[in-house]
Amino acid sequence: MRGPITDALRQLVAFPTVSRTSNLALQHWLAEQLESCGARARVVPGEGDGRANLVASVGPATAGGLLLSGHTDVVPPGEGWHTDPWQMVEQDGRVFGRGTADMKGFL
Repeated sequence: MRGPITDALRQLVAFPTVSRTSNLALQHWLAEQLESCGARARVVPGEGDGRANLVASVGPATAGGLLLSGHTDVVPPGEGWHTDPWQMVEQDGRVFGRGTADMKGFL
């Protein structure tokens, strides 16, 4: 599988945003991607060093709308991986990598 969605997921998976570690690089990369598509994006410092939130919006700047909320951190990979958890791998029409079936896939 190749295309903009899988390319973006491949890059998201490559960010080792394990819980309680910095997610700044991912948040800034994601803000740049959203802005390049016409969204308004702002990285907001979070609690703790190196942690941040991302607020992005599309469409007219008016009251109301739809809120989508997610997270960028993942739990440590643990044992049992047959591939590098920080490199997305495609096998039999499926993708594997840390966060592919969780929030990184949602993002």
